[in-house]
Amino acid sequence: MKNWFMLSMVGLDQPSIVAKLSAGLCKNGCNLGDSTMGRLGNYFTIMLMVEHEGDKSSLEKIVKSVGEPLNLDSHLVELKDGSVQHFEPDIRVSLFTEDRIGVLEDATVPLANAGLKILHLESNLSEDSESGTYFIHLEGTLLQGLAPIYKALEKLEEEKGIKSHLIPVNAQVS
Repeated sequence: MKNWFMLSMVGLDQPSIVAKLSAGLCKNGCNLGDSTMGRLGNYFTIMLMVEHEGDKSSLEKIVKSVGEPLNLDSHLVELKDGSVQHFEPDIRVSLFTEDRIGVLEDATVPLANAGLKILHLESNLSEDSESGTYFIHLEGTLLQGLAPIYKALEKLEEEKGIKSHLIPVNAQVS
């Protein structure tokens, strides 16, 4: 019986890290599922769904043998429900504002309250801007249609100065 696990790893970025990591896992009998990876500052980070025939302990040994030479710290969680569902987003939203404490909360709470289930979020601070422009890019599915999202975005601009750009990516969205 094959089991699904969620693996997260982080360490200093280096050339060929993705190739070495994926090849090492695959050569040890792992099937790689959905993943999110990126560079945060000088660090590489990945969250990856891994299918493995053995138990958590046997996969931890594989992860250690692959991750240690790359100086990656890891965390492994068994997905006891076997859940490997994949969701396609309905919309993409780009937000931008001045950097300040609480900006992610200011942006995400009203959107969640308006029925946006966030599937993916990426944020970064502009290095070129003296004002410190903060960018937030997210994708999500709609639970209550587009109208409440547009209202939330209008309110975010009026009350918090957060500008936005929304792109529907599902033709069925209304």
